Amino acid sequence: MIQLLFTVLAAEVALVLVLLFKTPLRKLAIMALDRLKRGRGPVMVKTVAGTVVIVFASSIYSMAKIQNRSTEIGSLTPTDQVLMSRHLLEASLMGYSLFLILIIDRLHHYIRELRTSRKTMEAAMKQNRALEEAKNGSSEDIKAKEKEVSDLTAKIKQLEMDSEERLKEAKAAEANAFALKRQSESFLLEYDRMLEENQNLRNQLQSIDLMLSHSDNKKNS
Repeated sequence: MIQLLFTVLAAEVALVLVLLFKTPLRKLAIMALDRLKRGRGPVMVKTVAGTVVIVFASSIYSMAKIQNRSTEIGSLTPTDQVLMSRHLLEASLMGYSLFLILIIDRLHHYIRELRTSRKTMEAAMKQNRALEEAKNGSSEDIKAKEKEVSDLTAKIKQLEMDSEERLKEAKAAEANAFALKRQSESFLLEYDRMLEENQNLRNQLQSIDLMLSHSDNKKNS
């Protein structure tokens, strides 16, 4: 389960990086996301996300049960410590995975809007140039065209402001993606440390079992 979550998290981080930088892969990724959002794709994504949320809630509930049991006993047993660490790691990975899915969805939305804004801006600039070339008409036509030019100029400025805002949001999303990448690397290190602690705890439990078995043998003899 944990290995699968790490694989999913790494794939999501890679997809975020592909969407952030203008490369041929970004066009393929956008096409794939467009197809995913059509037909039965949204239903499948919601089903998978719902399943992850249920498993996430189950991990949180298991941690709460272990915590309550430790409160009654007074301290965590070695087995409970291992289970608590595993559930905590699984819940963290699932939470970051859901967060990255949201970032991917927003990045795809902003990239589509940015492309639409650029196309609209290019069309407005072409109309502006056509109106400037057509200023040889009557005075009334000239005034009407000048008004259209001013309206188009204001529209271009607004589109430029919108594009700047989209770029700022994309940069913020990039910063979040790099932060998540660093956090995922720290989780990998933490997972290795937990595996080592788990092995040590198992060795301690085996030694305790051996001591108990020896003491039982002595009592029986």
